[in-house]
Amino acid sequence: MKPFHFKKFSIQQSKEVFRVGTDGVLLGALASIKGCKTILEVGTGTGLISMMLAQRNKEVKILGIDINENAVHLAKENFENTPFHQRLEVVLKDFKFFTATEKIDLIVSNPPYFEINSSEKDDIARQQKELTFENLISKSASLLSHKGILSVIIPAESEDQFIAACKRHGLSLHHKVIIHGILKSKPQRLILEFGFEEREIKTTELTVEKLPRVYTDEYLELTKDFHQFQK
Repeated sequence: MKPFHFKKFSIQQSKEVFRVGTDGVLLGALASIKGCKTILEVGTGTGLISMMLAQRNKEVKILGIDINENAVHLAKENFENTPFHQRLEVVLKDFKFFTATEKIDLIVSNPPYFEINSSEKDDIARQQKELTFENLISKSASLLSHKGILSVIIPAESEDQFIAACKRHGLSLHHKVIIHGILKSKPQRLILEFGFEEREIKTTELTVEKLPRVYTDEYLELTKDFHQFQK
């Protein structure tokens, strides 16, 4: 497969690993990283989100984990070829059994969100076979620092389910980004951020495209440090 080129790094891709997509780009550009020293990406895939976060925050150290051995090898290759390689690491690990010696400032994930079905295409990355929302949330709650953040991108229709699961584990919604795939369409995705502190919820909206393959000015502005195309 052809590599995907950003301004400051390129991403090698593989048929065995979930490819670069808009969801990952959005989370990499929008996840809250101010003040973060340590980040864990759950289900790193190609390493896209980790590399974007490393570009945005020059102090942070990032660990990506994945249950897919092919993804780990690919992410390692991609990490080594970035200007931020010294702050990036990837390991083969099932998040359900992950342990850390110190609490983590930010856990970020573009998690599997389809119910288990008969499709074999990217089944581990797309279907909740190995990592359910409940698994992701409960484990994250045990690993986050007192002021730590869980940042995810999920389908809009999964909002109530995800928020309810977070509440069960003491995590409150801090920020919601409502994402429209195309102008005037129904919300397609949500970026949700949770923490242990209760705060007034900040809600924003973002539209990706005006027309198919014609990006909005707000999306181009958001990704101007990454995408090579311009307004």
